[in-house]
Amino acid sequence: MLDKTTRMNYLYDFYQSLLTPKQSSYMSLYYLEDYSLGEIAEEYDVSRQAVYDNIKRTEAMLEEYEEKLLLFEKFQERSKLISNIKEMITSGDPEDRLLQAVAELEKLD
Repeated sequence: MLDKTTRMNYLYDFYQSLLTPKQSSYMSLYYLEDYSLGEIAEEYDVSRQAVYDNIKRTEAMLEEYEEKLLLFEKFQERSKLISNIKEMITSGDPEDRLLQAVAELEKLD
């Protein structure tokens, strides 16, 4: 399982266009720029608690989007299949196994 920060960065990448500008900004500053809650609060002239609440709500929203749309899960599956295909090619696996792996990859789309 990915650590929370890495997972949130991926979810943010996939779903940032569904967030409000403020949500997007808070998440970007907190997860990508590594700002503290206090630094974000100071930048936006709001309380630290307001920033914390906004980030927690946005994290929950991102998880809900992923639960419904599965973009990150499909990305992970696709990456794993591509890695397996590369390994099969270099190890000289039979062509039918490669074709089966490619068919699995096509099903994801």
